[in-house]
Amino acid sequence: MKGFLHGIVLSIQFLTRIPIPMTIPWEARSIKGALMSFVIVGYIIGGCLATTLYIMENTFPPYATTFALLSLWVFLTGGLHLDGLMDVVDALGSNASLTKKHEIMKDPHVGSFSVVALFFHLGGKAVFLHVIVTSNHLTSAQLALVLLFIPACSRLFALFLLYKGPLIKQEGLAYEWKRYLSGKEVLIASLFLFIPLLIQPMMVGLLLSYLILFIVASYRIHTTFQGINGDIVGAAIEGGELWGLTVLSMFILFVTG
Repeated sequence: MKGFLHGIVLSIQFLTRIPIPMTIPWEARSIKGALMSFVIVGYIIGGCLATTLYIMENTFPPYATTFALLSLWVFLTGGLHLDGLMDVVDALGSNASLTKKHEIMKDPHVGSFSVVALFFHLGGKAVFLHVIVTSNHLTSAQLALVLLFIPACSRLFALFLLYKGPLIKQEGLAYEWKRYLSGKEVLIASLFLFIPLLIQPMMVGLLLSYLILFIVASYRIHTTFQGINGDIVGAAIEGGELWGLTVLSMFILFVTG
C-alpha cells in the first residue's frame, strides 16, 4: 500500500504541475504505483475542472467559463504534454527520414508546424468545451463526469500505447516507465476507469471511441516513428483529450441535436 501511495504522489509530480513537496524514492514499488495511478491523476485534473465549472456555470457567461476551464487545464499540466505534442508535430511535418524525425523530436527549438498545431489544438479544445458547457442535453452531474472521464481515459490511452509499443531508444523517461510496466499495472489502471461507467452508462460509447483511437494511433505511430518516446506519450495525452471532447461534441450536435 505504501508503494501505491508513493506512486500516486510520483505520478502527480510527473504528470502535473501540482506542487507536492515530497521526495519519492525512484524504486520499483513507487514506479509501478505511479503507472497504476495514471487514471487517478486524470481524475484529479478532471475534479479540478468539474469544481471550477460548478463554481462558474451559473455566475459567469459560458465563454468565460470555457476560457477558465481551458486555462486551468493547461496550468495543471504546465504545458508538459503540449510540449510533446509540438515536438511530434514538428517531426511529422518535416517529411524527413526516420532518423531525422527522431532528432527533431529531441530538438528543444520550436518549429512553425508546432506553432500552428498548438493554435488549432487549443482552439479546438476551446470550441468543443464550449459546446459541452452550453449543451442542454447534459445535466450538471453528467458534465462533471465528462470532465472527470476524458482526462482519465486519455492518460489510460497513453499508458496502453506505452505498454504495447516498442521504444525508440533504450534511455529517457519513457524507457524508465516502460521497464516497470506490465499487464498488471495496465489492468489495475483500467479498473479505475470503470467507476464512471457504473455511475453513467453513456460513457461506454465514449470509451469505445478511445479503442478506435488506440488502434489508429498505434498503427500510425508504428509506421511513422517505429516506436514510442516521452514526446509521443505526451502527445497521446493531449490528443486523447481533444479526441474525447470532439466525440462528445459531435454526439451533442448531430445525435441529440
